[in-house]
Amino acid sequence: MTNFVQLHILTSYPPSNLNRDDLGRPKTAVMGGTQRLRISSQSLKRAWRTSELFREALSDHMGVRTKEMGNFIYKALITGSKLTDILNNGSQAPAIYPKMDEKKAGEVTKQIAGVFGKLKKEGFEIEQLAHFSPEETKIIENLIADISQNGRELTKEDLNILRKDHAAVDIAMFGRMLAANTQYNMEAAVQVAHAITVHKVSVEDDFFTAVDDLNNGEEDMGSGHLGETEFAAGLFYIYVCINRDLLEKNLNGDIALTQKALKALTESALKVSPTGKQNSFASRAYASYVLAEKGSQQPRSLSVAFLKSMEDKDLLRKSIEELGTTREKIENVYGECCEDKVEMNTYTGEGSIKDILSFVEN
Repeated sequence: MTNFVQLHILTSYPPSNLNRDDLGRPKTAVMGGTQRLRISSQSLKRAWRTSELFREALSDHMGVRTKEMGNFIYKALITGSKLTDILNNGSQAPAIYPKMDEKKAGEVTKQIAGVFGKLKKEGFEIEQLAHFSPEETKIIENLIADISQNGRELTKEDLNILRKDHAAVDIAMFGRMLAANTQYNMEAAVQVAHAITVHKVSVEDDFFTAVDDLNNGEEDMGSGHLGETEFAAGLFYIYVCINRDLLEKNLNGDIALTQKALKALTESALKVSPTGKQNSFASRAYASYVLAEKGSQQPRSLSVAFLKSMEDKDLLRKSIEELGTTREKIENVYGECCEDKVEMNTYTGEGSIKDILSFVEN
């Protein structure tokens, strides 16, 4: 049977605007008849997978998601630089191969980049974001080196760039969709719910001014800038469901890499905050509570614990209690929903992140 790892996390953020809607306001959702703050799953996943913590743990196993790979390929061809040097260092990349003339470089770029999706009418950008695994990027880099040094034409075999077997942890976790080459799509092994506050929330307005440092007040006593921003604070419930078997399959059965990936994702989920408006609010936070579960039973969120918005003054304590009570009641009705669990509780000082990471790893 399929093995799942589930994380139920409570994280409290002070006044913030971590994830904005199209009007620049904090995202919200109505749940249980009351307005809650919301952080989208896309915002959470991007914050985690692009975090320094995640990348340090998995630096050799990270893909690149971009529309602009064609531009980087073209630049590598006309400058004679390695593709990875261009990706990492931009214009500082040294020339090590013969440079290709712009016309031919353009033709070659369109052929290579076009493997990953339809290109825009002008330039070399792909119309949709494409996720490149490290193995695919290396194949492109070697191909650039070969045709640059030998001056030969691209063949049909050269364009067999896409790989289903790769070690890109971010693709294995969050999936990949290539409309033009669906056989190279990958089903996501990690599901992340939109985070919602356990209590009702009203979004507030912050009217602010900025003072001109060189204004001595002799002629103009006004501020140099007037502005307004929205914010709110809340205790969020975050739910993550990981299909461990699918993650291992997506990583070609590499158990050690699967374990490393599980630890990196879990630690990021507990420590890393979305980046929205951080310079204005410094709303960084570690998780206050986490319940980690493992087992082969059908996964379930515990968000129903907060269908009725919490109103207790000791909100964290009450929310932790409500999660536990809801879990027990569900198991009274359905039977055990997991084979094993472990908790970390900063309110009581019990458990540790080491316990959590060891639990999800094994």
